[in-house]
Amino acid sequence: MQRYFVDEIKAETAVITGDNFHHITRVMRMKLEDEVYLVTPDERTAVAAISELGEDFVRLNVISWLEASSELPVEITIASGLPKGDKLELITQKGTELGAKHFLSFPAKRSISKWDGKKAKKKTERLEKIAMEAAEQSHRSFIPDFEHLDTFAALLEKSAAYDYVVVAYEESAKEGETAALATLFGTMEKDQSVLAIFGPEGGFDAEEIAKLEAHHALKVGLGPRILRTETAPFYFLAAASYAFELAKNG
Repeated sequence: MQRYFVDEIKAETAVITGDNFHHITRVMRMKLEDEVYLVTPDERTAVAAISELGEDFVRLNVISWLEASSELPVEITIASGLPKGDKLELITQKGTELGAKHFLSFPAKRSISKWDGKKAKKKTERLEKIAMEAAEQSHRSFIPDFEHLDTFAALLEKSAAYDYVVVAYEESAKEGETAALATLFGTMEKDQSVLAIFGPEGGFDAEEIAKLEAHHALKVGLGPRILRTETAPFYFLAAASYAFELAKNG
């Protein structure tokens, strides 16, 4: 069953216009009484049936509300040092499917890719659309947002808003560090937040790591293998899913 994010459901009724109207009527070719999932900004999900097909809108009536949530019990933000090519699209798409709540990008010293103001705006709009489509596909109750930070200093400043901050550091993996990530997940509690920071191709330099540690970032290894910049966030999110969903419900 298709899933759509709506601005509001008022008196058990929702009206859909714009791109989602086009998707319902032109792509899916839905008819009266066909059912869909509707997700509200407060992360509630309803089963609703089409009651009216207008020229430029679809009206739906709520049949029932779902109690279960598909969201991770902790809030994870993925921060990526600008990688090359379209790797951020992959990180955003698959990261959304794996449960990330927010995405950040920032210029690291070893970032080859550069975003000016106009390019950053266009890229951000594209990535937000990818996140929305991935959230619908994976039956999320929340559409992750994407923000580009202009400087590394802005990342350091933003890190103060999180309960925990970690940086994936390949030197930790090379040295055989295996406990930090497990300790973090064993310490975090429901609804707490973590900022997980990943470097670009080539990783972080020593000065960046020192600045992150000065802002209370914990260095973590992600297993004995060195992961690509686009793979490391998926490892982190999958490990979090196991720690907070599978293991605790097993």
